[in-house]
Amino acid sequence: MTLVAILVPVLARPKRARPLYESVKAATPPGQARIVFLCSPGDEAEIKACRKVKHAETLVVPFDRAPGDYSRKVNYGVSATEEPWLFQGADDLRFHPEWLSEALKAALGANRRRVVGTNDLGNRLVVRGRHSTHSLVHRSYIEEVGTGDEPGKLLHEGYHHNFCDTELIQGAMWRHEFTSALGSIVEHLHPHWKKGDMDATYRLGLSEYEADRRLFMHRRRIWRARSDRGGRAGGVG
Repeated sequence: MTLVAILVPVLARPKRARPLYESVKAATPPGQARIVFLCSPGDEAEIKACRKVKHAETLVVPFDRAPGDYSRKVNYGVSATEEPWLFQGADDLRFHPEWLSEALKAALGANRRRVVGTNDLGNRLVVRGRHSTHSLVHRSYIEEVGTGDEPGKLLHEGYHHNFCDTELIQGAMWRHEFTSALGSIVEHLHPHWKKGDMDATYRLGLSEYEADRRLFMHRRRIWRARSDRGGRAGGVG
C-alpha cells in the first residue's frame, strides 16, 4: 500500500489530468503516493481523460454535481481509500521535488502534527505559514476529529466551495494539530496568481463566496466549543 492518496476532485478540465500526473510522478519517490481522480457522473470527457492516466485511479462518485461538490468528492475519496495519509488536492497544482519528504518531516517532528500545510507559492497567508489551501492530513485525524462535529469527514459539505480549507486549517490550529511545511511546495496554478486562465469551473467555485464566509463564521463557534470540551485529539503515532 502506498503512503499517501492524493485526492483530486475534477470537473470539466480533461486537459489537466495528464499534466498533474506527470508533475506528481516527477516530484515523488516511486511507490510513495498515488493519484485518485474523483469525477462527476456524466462528465464523460473528464472521466475518459482521467482513465487514460494508467497509473492513477479514477472513481466516479455516486452523486450528481451540486453545491459542496468539492468537499463531497474529497470525503468520498477518504472513504474509498486506505492510505494512512490523505492529500487534499486539485487539478491545478504543480508538485515540486521533496514536497512529500518536507511535509512528512514537519508532521513527524518534535511536536507531531496531523495536519500539514504545503506552500502554494501564491496565497500571502500560506507563504507566511498561517494557512494552507492544499494539505496533507493523517487518516487518524479525520476519523477521530474530522470537521469537529462530523468525525470521518475531512471537509464540511455545506460550503459551495470557499472556506472549506479555512475551516480545516483553523480548526486544526485551534486543536494544536497544524504545522506549516514551507519547504513542501505544491504550487497552485490559479488565475489569482496569474498562473492560469479563469474558466467556468473557477467561476462556479467563486460564485457563493459571501454565503460561504457567513457559514464559516457560524461553524467556527461549533468546532471551537467542541474543541474546548474535548481538548487536543492527539498526535501522529
